[in-house]
Amino acid sequence: MRWTACSPKERASMSHKAMLAMLDDAVTHHLLRPLDLAFARFIGERDPQADPRLLLLAALTSQLLGEGHPCLDLQALEALAAEHAWPREWLDLLATTALPVSPLLASADGLPANAPLVLDRHRLYLRRYWRYECGVAQQMLARLGAVDIDDHRLRAELRQLFPPTDHAHVDWPRVACALAARAAFSVITGGPGTGKTTTVVRLLGLLQTLQLQRAAAPLRIRLAAPTGKAAARLNTSIARQIAQLEVPDTVRAAIPMQVETLHRLLGARADSRRYAHDRRHPLHLDVLVIDEASMIDLEMMAAALDALPPHARLILLGDKDQLSSVEAGSVLGDLCRRAEQGHYRADIATWLREISSDDVSAYVREDAQALDQHIAMLRHSHRFAADSGIGQLAAAVNAGDAPQAHALLAAPCSDMAWLASAAADTPLAAMALDGDADRFASGHASDDAPQGLRFYLQCLQNQRPANSADIAAYQQWAHAVLEAFNHFQLLCAVRQGPAGTERLNREIAARLHATGWIEADRGWYEGRPVMMTRNDYSLGLMNGDVGIALRMPGSDGVVRLYVAFPATRDAQEQNGAQVRFVLPSRLGDVETVYAMTVHKSQGSEFEHTMLVLPDEDSPILTRELLYTGITRARRWLSLVGTAASIEQALSQRTRRYSGLAERLSS
Repeated sequence: MRWTACSPKERASMSHKAMLAMLDDAVTHHLLRPLDLAFARFIGERDPQADPRLLLLAALTSQLLGEGHPCLDLQALEALAAEHAWPREWLDLLATTALPVSPLLASADGLPANAPLVLDRHRLYLRRYWRYECGVAQQMLARLGAVDIDDHRLRAELRQLFPPTDHAHVDWPRVACALAARAAFSVITGGPGTGKTTTVVRLLGLLQTLQLQRAAAPLRIRLAAPTGKAAARLNTSIARQIAQLEVPDTVRAAIPMQVETLHRLLGARADSRRYAHDRRHPLHLDVLVIDEASMIDLEMMAAALDALPPHARLILLGDKDQLSSVEAGSVLGDLCRRAEQGHYRADIATWLREISSDDVSAYVREDAQALDQHIAMLRHSHRFAADSGIGQLAAAVNAGDAPQAHALLAAPCSDMAWLASAAADTPLAAMALDGDADRFASGHASDDAPQGLRFYLQCLQNQRPANSADIAAYQQWAHAVLEAFNHFQLLCAVRQGPAGTERLNREIAARLHATGWIEADRGWYEGRPVMMTRNDYSLGLMNGDVGIALRMPGSDGVVRLYVAFPATRDAQEQNGAQVRFVLPSRLGDVETVYAMTVHKSQGSEFEHTMLVLPDEDSPILTRELLYTGITRARRWLSLVGTAASIEQALSQRTRRYSGLAERLSS
């Protein structure tokens, strides 16, 4: 619009109208969300005198927050514009030396205190996320000092937990335990099968041993994970590792086996962002272990740190190369950005050599920072053999080595099969039912072959108890069906389109119905697998929990449909039940999961994973997504996707714009 001679108030009003019209057009063309436009309108209404550029900045900050970025990095506008196809006009409007002045825009000191936007150096935040980021950084930096520990006892206990070997290689699990024992905050990262759970169980045994040597009362330890599925998997793994731990019975008894979701641990409240535990009502614990930390968003990490007593230790476990959290932030990625090279100080290397006999001098760096001394990366995978196609492919993808990845996929392999196009002669629904076993290079015994959805459906039909059977028999049957379902999972990069979960779930249900495996293909029917999409505190079910609809008699003898979910460890300890049954009518927020997105699969492992990539270009298709999908497979991987889609994934990296790493290095 053209400027005319008018009062500043009239000019501001006119420019607001023009800016909002431009943003409304951007919503029409799917460059912004309606929510982003609404936030810009809110800013304009609160400050009618505001420079119209502030409305644009507010809309862009809102948009990026919705994509997982806690802030708008003003030094990265060109890159962001290229990623989001923002009009050049927007960059021209923002290409000035100073940002607008407004009572709705606070400076880095947070003043004015009620301003919804905060400018901190070259980053623009919504105030709430600026507070989260500052709080997380402050809490972590405050925990970087070493705790008081007896080096002589630590050395002796490390030798008990890690018997000496002949090889001269660094024992990274031992290094991780040593570093964590001397710190109030520690991070243990590593890829699949590198022994993160085994290491943390040894660490907890070490900490409890040292504690019981000097005090009668053991440490109060709590274990948590971001989702119910991740918590259930860690439950099983922890119990197995504790049973194998060579420590006195008093120490073993002091290591907990129950793993909770973070929401349940913190005391989440329905329809509220607040938790029962916070700074005023801290958790009653001495050690908090959080697994699958790559899934923790900035807000959740802020809540966990806020509820942590000042004396307590925090131990984070996770794979730094997996997808970041669905919500805003990439906390583990920011913490572990230098983990690959180690970045240890010379004095820490000397201490480790004395305490654990490990020589980490190759990982000493002159630019080492305080945070680096609290991070250990496990580097050897025990899950995949040296000749494993899955393991080699995961390494190639993680390194962005496209030629190696294509060579591995093209070579015959016993644990991996590649179908180069999602639009193949065999429908994906049929492949999912049979598990695509014929495409693997070598034959397998009939009872040890890659399975598909048929595996759990056969278990459902063939092991069904008689109607006269007691509840224990139905519990056992339901548990077997749930275990069989976890054998195979179809994963998708996207929700919509020919290779998306929405279409594939419909097609698979239709095929199963047509072939007689299920009684219907919509609504509630026996065999339907569902995932919770929201926390339901009244039922004790969390986002990510997976259940299967099964027909069985109730307490009144009437046969009806129930949804079977794995029981929490609390329930198992109270009544021995491994499964709990819920009426479908009580479940509101669920979706069918014959196929699920890679994001939803985080924290899970499946004997056989079928990963489907879209043929069309997608910004979601990144190296981290491909790596995460591949590493959900324990024994077999079927990859469906064109060479071009794989190339695109390898060329795109997930990046979260954040100031956390910079704050932690200060």
